[in-house]
Amino acid sequence: MNAEFWDYLQRLVDSNQIVIDRPKGSRHPRFQDKTYPVDYGYLDGTTSIDSSGVDIWVGSMGNKKVVGILGTVDLLKKDTELKILIDCTEDEIRRINNFVDSDQMRGIYLKKP
Repeated sequence: MNAEFWDYLQRLVDSNQIVIDRPKGSRHPRFQDKTYPVDYGYLDGTTSIDSSGVDIWVGSMGNKKVVGILGTVDLLKKDTELKILIDCTEDEIRRINNFVDSDQMRGIYLKKP
């Protein structure tokens, strides 16, 4: 069943357009001192817990493959989310974790086996 979960995530990525609305290096809209370490966006035509598209982080490997997920807890917004990591290197994942683990938010990375 574990392999099927990852297959379903990949199918979701493959069947929906990637929209990057916060490119690498852009500033966070609420926390101007934070810049996005890699491209951040969503899958068009999908829905997540916040009623917007499923969040994605897109790294530099360039093959549109799911490498893991990031579960987040945000005490400020009082929500949790699942974010798909696509084409991220280990260094990019470390930088994403550092970006997320600040202020009132924490995340946990689960690597695709």
